[in-house]
Order: sequence, then structure tokens, then C-alpha cells
Amino acid sequence: MDSKKILVIGAAGQIGSELTLKLREFFGKDNVIASDIKDGSEELMFSGPFEIADATDKDLIEEIITKHQITDVYLMAAMLSATAEKIPMKAWHLNMESLFIILNLAKDQKVNRVFWPSSIAVFGPTTPKEDTPQTTVMEPSTVYGISKQTGERWCEYYFNKYGVDVRSLRYPGIISYKTLPGGGTTDYAIEIFHEAIKNKKYSSFLSEKTGLPMMFMDDAIKATVDIMEAPSENIKVRSSYNLAAMTFTPEELANQIKTQIPEFEISYEPDFRQSIADSWPSSIDDSEARKDWGWEHEYDLSKLTSTMIEGLKN
Repeated sequence: MDSKKILVIGAAGQIGSELTLKLREFFGKDNVIASDIKDGSEELMFSGPFEIADATDKDLIEEIITKHQITDVYLMAAMLSATAEKIPMKAWHLNMESLFIILNLAKDQKVNRVFWPSSIAVFGPTTPKEDTPQTTVMEPSTVYGISKQTGERWCEYYFNKYGVDVRSLRYPGIISYKTLPGGGTTDYAIEIFHEAIKNKKYSSFLSEKTGLPMMFMDDAIKATVDIMEAPSENIKVRSSYNLAAMTFTPEELANQIKTQIPEFEISYEPDFRQSIADSWPSSIDDSEARKDWGWEHEYDLSKLTSTMIEGLKN
């Protein structure tokens, strides 16, 4: 573990910021280099080394990797679903070019191991919605989903063709009280807590019965570190693993919040994000991740709700 030197690209983002701090806890602050196109939070900036970098600038990324003698890269930079629909070509460029840069550096043996996040957005309207299997129909209908599905195919190709040790997870919606929403379709589940505490009411951009797979941030980070630390021979899936913890609807989440904030009220005004959510699964079968490298989640809806409310109040 001591010989690891880790680079987190997109370290100021929703997952990247908390992942970086956790990695610094595990591997030592000087062994985890954060980078993003802009400054991160004070906590991120002062907890260890930071490099300003555009994830699509090949020369600069290679320079940082050489300078810090990086062994492992966590490529967390991406444009998320709702934002990507507004500027599709920019989203495609960021999501794909950043991946090719890192895969090619790994192919040239400049880094040993790569983590790249996929998403439930790889699935589409023709995918089985309940207990979506690891291997199934994938016809994504969003720019974000198309880029993630394409990325999965390239990850597997680079593993098979060049032996690149790349590992990936299909994240569900990720919920945290430490970072603000980042332009995703599942972000209502973060916004709702902010509004419940501040205004005691929330207008949801998804309809009340829209069930989506969700996960508390601590579980997402645990899964990310666990898959990267697992022995190579245990990683049987080199495209991306299904990952799950819980499924709930806006109505179910609101009812859970009411157990702690009884006066909370919710209304529903679905917008363009509704059609994105409708194209995604409502529950995920992640038995292969549990079997291959021992994945287990810790947070259910009740624990998530109390942790979010307590965290935001503090």
C-alpha cells in the first residue's frame, strides 16, 4: 500500500471530493494527488497536493502522472446526465477524451491501475426495469448513457487487447450531504433534504412513483476503494459491475423525511428529467459484484434519511 501514488481526476466533483479525502485517510495525504479544472473546497485543497488540470489535456495529464510517479488513476471527471443533454458534444468530448487519455497511458505502462465510473444510465427503455441483470439489453437514450456505454466497451477492449487493469462500477444515484448536486437526474434525492430542512417543502422534478436505484455516498466510496484493492483475478467483469443498495420513489423518500420533519410537504412538477428517469431501471441485480469481490452495502432508506438530516443540520 505504501508504494501507491494515486491521482484523482475530477477531484472537486460530487464523488471525487469525498473519495479523495477517504483515499488520503487510507494511503496518506501526500500519496493522493487531487486534480480538477477548478479549485475544490478548502478541505480538499488543504488536505494534500492539488493540481489544476483539464481532464482532456493529454500532455498536462501525462506531465502530472510523471511528476508525481502515479501508479493508480481514479478518473472521476464527467458531465452528468441532465447537464449533458443541454450541451451534448461538449459532454461527449469530456467523457470520452478523458477516458482515452488514461487508457492509453495505462497501455503504455505509465500507470498500473485505472478506476473509471460507469452508471445505470447505460441502460435504456428496452432494458428489464426490475432486478436489471449484469448482462442485458443496453440501448441508452441519453448522451451521458451513450458515453458511459461506449466507455464500458473500450475499457473491456483495452483489458482484453492490452492487459490494462481497468475497473469500473455502474453507480446508481449517489446521495450525500457534503457536496451539492452536480447536474444528475437523481439529484432530487439530495435537493429534497436541503429544502426539507430550509423551507419544509419541496417541488420534485420527478413524479411521485418514479423508483430509481440509490446509494449513500459512504457506500459508493467503499465500493470504489474495495474494487480497486481487490486482487486482479477476482475482477471478472472488465466492462463495469452493476452496483446497488436501495430503490425508492420521491413519495417514499418524502414519507421517510416526514417521520423526522412532520410538517414537510412535497409537490410534483416533472420536467425533462422525467423521461431520462423513465428510461432507467428501478432496481439492479448486483450479485456478481457481491460474489466476485465481496461487495456489501451498509445504508438503507431509514439510515440514509437520518444521516442526511443530521449531517445537513450540523
